[in-house]
Amino acid sequence: MLLKRIITASVLASLIALAVFKLPMEYFSLVIGLVTLLAAWEWSNLAGVTSLVKRVLFLLVLILPMLGIHFWTQILELIAQALDWPDVRDYSGILEWLVIPPVLFWILVMILIRNTPTGVLNLTLKTRYKVLIGWFVLLSAWMFLSRLRAFYGTEMTMYFLILIWVADISAYFAGKKWGVTKLAPEISPGKTVAGMYGALIAGLVCAVVLSLIYGFNLMIASDFMLLSVLTVLISIYGDLFVSVVKRQRGVKDSGSLLPGHGGVLDRIDSMIAAIPFFYGCIYFIYRLVS
Repeated sequence: MLLKRIITASVLASLIALAVFKLPMEYFSLVIGLVTLLAAWEWSNLAGVTSLVKRVLFLLVLILPMLGIHFWTQILELIAQALDWPDVRDYSGILEWLVIPPVLFWILVMILIRNTPTGVLNLTLKTRYKVLIGWFVLLSAWMFLSRLRAFYGTEMTMYFLILIWVADISAYFAGKKWGVTKLAPEISPGKTVAGMYGALIAGLVCAVVLSLIYGFNLMIASDFMLLSVLTVLISIYGDLFVSVVKRQRGVKDSGSLLPGHGGVLDRIDSMIAAIPFFYGCIYFIYRLVS
């Protein structure tokens, strides 16, 4: 099983790295969008949507705002021309403010899981609310990963991905080696406090390496260290959040598309939670230094 996981992970990481560095922005956004739709298909099942028509409708409801976000600038240009309202172009940066709701959502999720894991696990939500949550978190993840690549480049995008991957690997092996105390046994018996600390230390190491490579001054290096540790922390609770949904549905994996890994959602749950926070902080850091 471990060998199968390593092979699958290596292939996926290679394909994602190629997409980050080689694909034009439009195609990168499209690829990420397709991955998001696969995760959305799995989410609809976890949410309890059994009708094929309703599951397809969920994908369509996700695609429409994706198109609107992707063509946001062009839409504003059309509005400006049609209504003779040139100032409408000033609203092009309004999408940046949309990072606030998902960041607050994931912080709330982290607090609730940390303080009342049993309460979160036993929380009963109607299917439509679960569908809405999935729509919200998947759309925001696609949006801000795409924008990270568009506005802050391939290297920053790859750093984010490596940060999550290294943290995940470190958590696994630290948990295997030193894990005794469970992090949230009611939700995910396999996750340990030692694994969490291993992930956080890995995040700190990633930030130090990045700072040394690019010669960041002490202030910027400190910012990236704090950013990386907090991003990893939120990613851990993103994983736990999806585990809650899977337990409520009574399944071990979100799907079976990836050999040894389960479904697509099982592989990107950490990234879904972490990317809005990471993007928001990068946006803030760049404004400070520019």
